[in-house]
Amino acid sequence: MTPTQAESTMSTAQIRDRHPLALALFALTAVSGLIDAVSYLGLGHVFTANMTGNVVVIAFALVGTPGFSVAGSLTSLAAFLLGSVLAGRLALRHPDARRVRWLRAALLTETALQGAATAVAFTSSGGRAREEALIALLAVAMGLRNGTVRKLGVPDLTTTVLTLTLTGLAADSSLAGGDNPRLGRRLYAVLAMLAGAAPGAALVIHGHLAWTLLASTVLVAAITVGYRERD
Repeated sequence: MTPTQAESTMSTAQIRDRHPLALALFALTAVSGLIDAVSYLGLGHVFTANMTGNVVVIAFALVGTPGFSVAGSLTSLAAFLLGSVLAGRLALRHPDARRVRWLRAALLTETALQGAATAVAFTSSGGRAREEALIALLAVAMGLRNGTVRKLGVPDLTTTVLTLTLTGLAADSSLAGGDNPRLGRRLYAVLAMLAGAAPGAALVIHGHLAWTLLASTVLVAAITVGYRERD
């Protein structure tokens, strides 16, 4: 095995916070904040990335809680699972020694899906059909992302959910008798999500949902182009 191949196949558990892969995942976490703002605040309180939240939303809707949609949440769940299947198929086509090409293929596909959602948001009129189309496209993109990141297995960098990250911050802290492993990474992940969600929410509540999607699409495209690692 050449040095280039050795670096490419390095265990993701050994990747440090300044490694190109870690930096890309931090940036994708910020994108998730934008997407969460769009889906939850602008598409009828439906999650397209956080399926735990989505299952809870379905339960709320089933008992008639105002403001929640069974149809929207089920659309999101089905599309998310489809995206996760796609992630698995992409991983099979790109063995570990080709991690860069695999991740770029996944990011390019996510960019295309988010781009399609952006086009729908700018060109179609409001209504349930528009919401369902946006939910489906974004959930496929987020399912693809989750499936890809899960197979990458970089600790504390899921890019879409923070429950385990926050649990680790507390359970492994000095207060709990731990030695604060990956403290910086965990904090950076939380801050990245906040950095995406706050401006995303501000844009959506002021009627700029389509522009929020455009921003997220441009960011994923930039991450794809800027990601550099030996292949």
